[in-house]
Amino acid sequence: MIEYISHSERETEQIGARFAESLPGGTVVAMYGDLGAGKTAFVRGMAKGMGLDCRVSSPTFTIVNEYLGSRELIHFDMYRLNSADELYDIGWEDYLNRGAVCAVEWSEKVLDAFTGEEYTVRIDKLDDVSRRIIIGEGNEC
Repeated sequence: MIEYISHSERETEQIGARFAESLPGGTVVAMYGDLGAGKTAFVRGMAKGMGLDCRVSSPTFTIVNEYLGSRELIHFDMYRLNSADELYDIGWEDYLNRGAVCAVEWSEKVLDAFTGEEYTVRIDKLDDVSRRIIIGEGNEC
């Protein structure tokens, strides 16, 4: 488990970029944190770290955003889902089989979809701008 303290949205993006630089395809990143904690900023950094030149936005209403380039990042937002069954209904297994990196916001809503082999990213608000970011494997954080 690794812990970082971010003092700005830019620093959160930089931490996400460093984290994602060498992530292999097929990696699942289960993300946890309150509304406004910085999960999407972290994913924006992941895209940069993966060499993707795209606009990253929260998929709250679309549920899934795909960022394509030399590598592939699939960005999920489970906030509007009520169970892992709904995630499977939108093709979770198909996304996993593509070999893309999958970043999943609001992972606590779909815990049954995880195997315990994913990375976990927990982002906690410390104040208006500072965040504690804990990165672990499986259920470490």
